[in-house]
Amino acid sequence: MHAKFTGLWRHPDFLKLWSGETISLFGTQITALALPLTAALVLKVSPAEMGFLATVEFLPFLFLSLFAGVWVDRLTRRPILIIADIGRGILLGTIQAAFFLNVLSIELLYVVGLLTGVMTVFFDLAYMSYLPALIERGQLVEGNGKLEISRSTAQISGPGLAGALVQLVSGPVAILLDAISYFVSALFIGLIKKPEVKEVRPFTHKKSIWREIGEGLGVVFGNPILRSIAACTGTNNFFSNILMVVFTLYMVNELRLEPAVIGLIFAISSIGSLVGAFGANRAALRFGLGWAIIGSSAISFIDLLIPLTGPGSPLTIPFLIVALFLATLGSTVYNINQVSLRQAITPDRLQGRMNASMRFVVWGTIPVGSLIGGFLGQTFGLRATLLIGALGVSLSFLWVLFSPVRHLKEQPKPLEEEAVDELETLTLTSNGQ
Repeated sequence: MHAKFTGLWRHPDFLKLWSGETISLFGTQITALALPLTAALVLKVSPAEMGFLATVEFLPFLFLSLFAGVWVDRLTRRPILIIADIGRGILLGTIQAAFFLNVLSIELLYVVGLLTGVMTVFFDLAYMSYLPALIERGQLVEGNGKLEISRSTAQISGPGLAGALVQLVSGPVAILLDAISYFVSALFIGLIKKPEVKEVRPFTHKKSIWREIGEGLGVVFGNPILRSIAACTGTNNFFSNILMVVFTLYMVNELRLEPAVIGLIFAISSIGSLVGAFGANRAALRFGLGWAIIGSSAISFIDLLIPLTGPGSPLTIPFLIVALFLATLGSTVYNINQVSLRQAITPDRLQGRMNASMRFVVWGTIPVGSLIGGFLGQTFGLRATLLIGALGVSLSFLWVLFSPVRHLKEQPKPLEEEAVDELETLTLTSNGQ
């Protein structure tokens, strides 16, 4: 008897998008480890240079997202995806070329890291905005769930694969495999046949880019559902980075764990992300969309177990694995359902700016949390900092609990264009424009 494929398994264009993104995700996980290893092993960089490399890769997400969201809404999105993939492939290919010509330098890695980050900003925003145009609104949770399964699988197996490749063929050659994966991703996306039906707004559009950015921010902050999701995710990111910035130090200095054991803890606990990806849709169907979002966010209270661990106890490692497993499971269920909700209620012409505004808000708390976490750890100690971070994370669900999110049973319809236009007018008036 042949298996019967249903849902998005019978959607050829989605399968092309999913296949391309899956291949690209595995390549990205390789580079995530191979790039710093190349800097450390080949170029022998200093800690300050390594830190700056990580910084330049993140900067485009913080400073470019709002502007990129405008262009994603002005233009058709599939060409943006293809160009971004090809651009990243070319950029990463220059590392192998420079290595072959014996001219590889840390300055080149800075440039490649920065420009690759720029391409990734455009790709990610276009990708999240393109999915609702490719599949039905009722299929968004399934679609995001399948994409999260690929992401989770890549996060579990990618670092191990990257380490083996760097050991066998060197970091630059491993990065070259990522470059090839981007070209394959571009090929799959190029094979999608469904036309993207949307209003293409030319560069000469009467609205200024600042007014369009304001419109995107206005949609997020003016809608109570989107506003509560932004507050919940931003709060969680802020406090989780306070916690995570000292977590590794805590495991090494306080718990006296070996690096191999730490790696094993993260590897086993990351399986929670895969479980969450498979269960996100079931949770929404079983408990309703709103309570799936609230409940998966509330699971973060499990982080309070982390400061309770102590050195020498046989329960320390199981404690950490359980805590991290449940935390990653909950965050995956939360992300799949809240991203699907955002996509479902936002009109197509605002998808790019909504996603850009949301990312700007929720990712903007990440470096702030990291800086504060380092200060707290230095001033009050590692365990106290872990407790502060865990407490903040465990309370972040209150934003969505006391909001209209709790009343949602299923994906609602998009905001009416009239309501969006009215909201835009109020936003511009309040900004004095």
